[in-house]
Amino acid sequence: MVSDLPVVVIGGGPQGLAAAAHLRERGLTPLVLEAGPVPAHAVSQWAHVRLFSGWNELVDPAAARLLAPTGWTAPTEGYPTGGEWISGYLGPLADTLGGAVRVGARVTGVSRKGRDRLVDAGRDEQPFTVHVTYADGTEEKIDARAVIDASGTWTAPNPAGADGLPALGERVAAEAGLVTYLPPAQVEQFAGKHVAVVGAGHSAMTAVIQLGALAEDHPGTRISWVVRRGGTGISFGGGSADELPQRGALGLGAKAAVDKGFVELVTGFRTDRIAVSGGQAILVGENGVELAPADHVVVLTGFRPDLSFLSEMRLELDATLQAPVRIAAEVDPNLHSCGDVAATGAADLAHPEKDLYLVGMKSYGRAPTFLAMTGYEQVRSVVAELAGDHEAAARVELVLPDTGVCGGSGAFDDPASASGGCCGAPEAGPQIVELSVGVR
Repeated sequence: MVSDLPVVVIGGGPQGLAAAAHLRERGLTPLVLEAGPVPAHAVSQWAHVRLFSGWNELVDPAAARLLAPTGWTAPTEGYPTGGEWISGYLGPLADTLGGAVRVGARVTGVSRKGRDRLVDAGRDEQPFTVHVTYADGTEEKIDARAVIDASGTWTAPNPAGADGLPALGERVAAEAGLVTYLPPAQVEQFAGKHVAVVGAGHSAMTAVIQLGALAEDHPGTRISWVVRRGGTGISFGGGSADELPQRGALGLGAKAAVDKGFVELVTGFRTDRIAVSGGQAILVGENGVELAPADHVVVLTGFRPDLSFLSEMRLELDATLQAPVRIAAEVDPNLHSCGDVAATGAADLAHPEKDLYLVGMKSYGRAPTFLAMTGYEQVRSVVAELAGDHEAAARVELVLPDTGVCGGSGAFDDPASASGGCCGAPEAGPQIVELSVGVR
C-alpha cells in the first residue's frame, strides 16, 4: 500500500532532519537523502560563520523531544557557529535518526510511478518514484508516499553578473581560483592584498566585517565592497530595532568598517565582465568602468533553487521568485524587508502535485534571509498535514521577528529611493544610509 511507504525527505540539513523528527513522532517513516558525505554537509561548508539566531531559535521542538531520551541537553545560551550548530545539535540528531538518514545519496529525479508529467489518470493514487545516485555510482529508484524537498539552495549560488548570468570571464576566473562563492574561512591569507566582496546581503556583511578587521590590523590591505544599488538603495539593516540583535549588529558592523575607512564601498556597480590579468581579477561594469585589480573576489550575491530534478513534477511557482505562489508576495524583496513576513505552513506550500512540498530555504526561491525557525514551523505543519491532522497543519505557531527596517529595496534605478515597498519610509528608528565612494 502507498500508505506503508516512507516519506522521502530530500536534504539532510536543519529542515530535513527536523522533518524526519516530526515524521517519526507522528508514526510515519522518514527516509532522508543527503547528497553530501555527512549530514548537514552544507552547514559544514560555512562552519566558521556565526549565526545571528540564538540557540533557542535553532533547535526544532520535535527534534529536541526525540533527542531527550539520549541524554542530550539543548544548548540555551549564545550564538553558535555553523560548526557548533552541527556538534551541539545537528550531528546528534542525525545520529539518533540512524538508518533513516542516507549520505552520499543525490536525488536526480522525482516523478510518479508509471506516470510522467502529462498523465492525469490515477496520478494522485500512484506513489512517487525518487531516482537516486549514490557516491559509488550505483543507482536506485525509491517509492515514496510523499516527498518533502528540503535540499536548500546552497549548491546554486548566484553569479556576479548583474543580469543574473555569469559575467563574461567569470567561469575562467573561478577556475583560476580568483573568484569564490563562500565566505572566507581564513582571512589572514589576504593580508596586504586587495579583496573585492560582491553582494549586499548578510553573508556579504559578514565577510566585510571580517575583512575590515584584517585591514585594520594589516596596513596595506585593501577591501572593496561592491554592490549593484546606488546611494540610498544600500541598507545596513535595522540596527538596534532588529528583533534579532545579532542580525542588526551585522549591518552596524559593516557600516562601521566603511565609516572607519577600512572598507571602500562601491555603489551602483553592475558587473559585466571579469578580466584576468597578471594573476588578478578586474571587475568591469556595464558602463565600462574598471575597478582596481583584485587578488581575490568573493561573490556573495545570494542563491537560487535547483529545480532540475523536479522537472516531472507539477509545481505552482511564482514567475519571478520561483517560490510557491501563495507565499511569493510575502517574501518578495521588492516589496518587503526580510523579517516582516508571516510564517508559512502546508496550505501555503502545497502544489498541484499532491503530497509534494518544498520547505526550508528552497521554499523562498530566490528571496533572501530564511530563518531556521521558519523552516521548523513549515515542517511541523507539512508533517501534520501528511499525518491527517488538518487542524494542527492549519494552526500558526510562530511569529517571525521583524528586521526593524520597513519597506522594500526601493526603485532599482533610483539612487534617491529609500523605499517603494510595503509600508513606505520609516518614520523613526534606523534609516537607510547613503554612502558613496568614487570608483577608480
